[in-house]
Amino acid sequence: MNKVALITGATRGIGKEIAITLASIGYNIALNYRKENDELANTKQEIEKNNVECIAVQGDVSNYNDAENMVAKVIEKFGNIDVLVNNAGITKDMLLMRMKEEDFKDVLDVNLVGTFNMTKNVIPYMMKARFGRIINLSSVVGISGNAGQTNYSASKAGIIGFTKSLAKEVGSRNILVNAIAPGFIKTDMTNVLKDEIKEEIEKNIPLKRLGTTADVANLVKFLASDDSSYITGQVINVDGGMLM
Repeated sequence: MNKVALITGATRGIGKEIAITLASIGYNIALNYRKENDELANTKQEIEKNNVECIAVQGDVSNYNDAENMVAKVIEKFGNIDVLVNNAGITKDMLLMRMKEEDFKDVLDVNLVGTFNMTKNVIPYMMKARFGRIINLSSVVGISGNAGQTNYSASKAGIIGFTKSLAKEVGSRNILVNAIAPGFIKTDMTNVLKDEIKEEIEKNIPLKRLGTTADVANLVKFLASDDSSYITGQVINVDGGMLM
C-alpha cells in the first residue's frame, strides 16, 4: 500500500512542490486548498502522472470544523494519514504602529491555529497506527524576527514551540515532529519584489541566491522517509546560510 500525505495550502508555491515531490516517490496525496483556483487542476494532474491517487479537500485550516471534515474525507478515501505537512500560511505585513487587530489575529489564526487544528485531528490516527510524520513550515523570521512582520514572526515562532512540545508528547508512538524554516524562496511572494531588492537580499546570503521550492520539498521528502527515523523536535533552516 502506498503511504498517504496530506499537505495544506498545496496548490501553488512550496506546497505544490512538496505534493509533487512526495508523489514522485509513491505517496498518495491529499491536497488542501481554501478557494477554487486555476492551479488546482494542474497540480492534481501533475501528481497523477506519477501513478498515484490524489484527492483535493477544500477547507480553511483556521476553522476547526473545516480541519475536522478535511481529515475525515482523507481517512474515508485512504484509510490512514502517514504524513501531515502544515504548509498553509498567509502574510499581512505592516509596522505594529499601523497594524490592525484583525491583521494580527488573521495571520495567527491561519499559520499557528491552523497548524493546531490540522494536527489535532490527524494525531489520533497516527497514535493508533503507531507511526507518523508531522512536518511544520515555520520561517527564519520565527527565529530572528523581522521588522514589519510581528504577526508573521510570532506565528512562525509559535510553530517552533508547538513542534518541540508535540515531539516530546508523541515520540514514544514513533511519530516524528519537525519544523522547516525557509529563508527567501522563489515563490509568488518574492516574485513581486523589485530586481534591485532581490539583488540586495542575495548579497546577504552566503550562497548568493534565493532558494527554490525544490530545496524545501527535498527536505520534506527526507523528513518523511525512514532515513530520518532518529530525528524529531528539530528546526531545520533552508536559507542558504542567511541565518547562522
